[in-house]
Amino acid sequence: MKRDFLPWTKPILYGQEKVYLVDALDSTWISGGQYVNKFEEEFTRYNGSHYGITTSNGTTALQLALLGMDIGPDDEVIVPGFTFVAPVNMVIGAGATPVYVDIDPFTWCINPDLIEKSITDKTKAIIVVHVYGNICEMDIIKKLAQKHGLSIIEDAAEATFSKYKGKYAGTFGDIGCFSFQATKTIAMGEGGLVMTDNEKLYNKMKIIRDHGMRQGKRYWHDMIGYNFRLTNLQAAVGCGQLENLKTVLSDRKRVYEKYIKCLADEPGITLQCFKPEVDPIVWAIAVKVDLNIFSGDRDFLMKALNDVGIETRPGFYPLSDMPLYNAPLLPVSYNVGRNVISLPSFTSLTGEEIVFICDQLKKLRK
Repeated sequence: MKRDFLPWTKPILYGQEKVYLVDALDSTWISGGQYVNKFEEEFTRYNGSHYGITTSNGTTALQLALLGMDIGPDDEVIVPGFTFVAPVNMVIGAGATPVYVDIDPFTWCINPDLIEKSITDKTKAIIVVHVYGNICEMDIIKKLAQKHGLSIIEDAAEATFSKYKGKYAGTFGDIGCFSFQATKTIAMGEGGLVMTDNEKLYNKMKIIRDHGMRQGKRYWHDMIGYNFRLTNLQAAVGCGQLENLKTVLSDRKRVYEKYIKCLADEPGITLQCFKPEVDPIVWAIAVKVDLNIFSGDRDFLMKALNDVGIETRPGFYPLSDMPLYNAPLLPVSYNVGRNVISLPSFTSLTGEEIVFICDQLKKLRK
């Protein structure tokens, strides 16, 4: 029997997304509007934070956080050596210098034991990236930040609704940044949000997001600003997703647990480690392959899976491989970045499809 091609991911519509989208169109409020306000309020309240500001995407959320903290030339910002490149790009875009710190070999998040030796008198902030749904060791990182007077920006794009010691990702630092791109847990196509408990930061970022225009005085600009606004159309889709959040999260856990059952303790396959204090909502199922046990290199394995109808993605390439970033070779980031494969992770995957994916991967061992 011919099997359908299994994409790496695809957005799933759970309920009223189309209804709300049409309502937003009919309202003629297609830029700002009630759905933007509703999404900001509901998402922020669910996470237990005070203030949320939607943005055009997760990358502009990071940019807005850096602007809100006045990070710029002569500042240094600590970033992990293994990450999607958006936080590094935004640090460089702000005129600041990224300082790369290696990751933990088991969790694949920034190694908190290596951060302090990278702090200088120019360090202004730490960007922690909660990779694939995991959460960094925030207790240790917060103590370090307080000791040295540093700000923390959390990139929670891949860990929306994951918890660390019962508290949601994005609520530990000064600012949490989220993404609602088409592959994410809440999928609007594009979209982002910054979240904070700091009222002063909130008010400043709200002005920066809207061209630097003074609230209540149209076309009067008090600071350099940008257009980072989310449309009402995207927010309408997001509101429909939030209404079915219980189902979304349940499906993500089901998919992850089935993969664990199929791949745990398999020779040559290492799964990302989630410590007991982390309750993950796994964005992408990632496995590290031992190329001494598998045939060929990672690209060969990905092509072989594609040939049987399974789309995969590589791990994030080591920043040291890309001359643009002037990054040192960090051994763990290099090893993980070169040997991770991300398997299909969308929430409508069936148990049978997951077994098929895992069986095809296992067949590629020598």
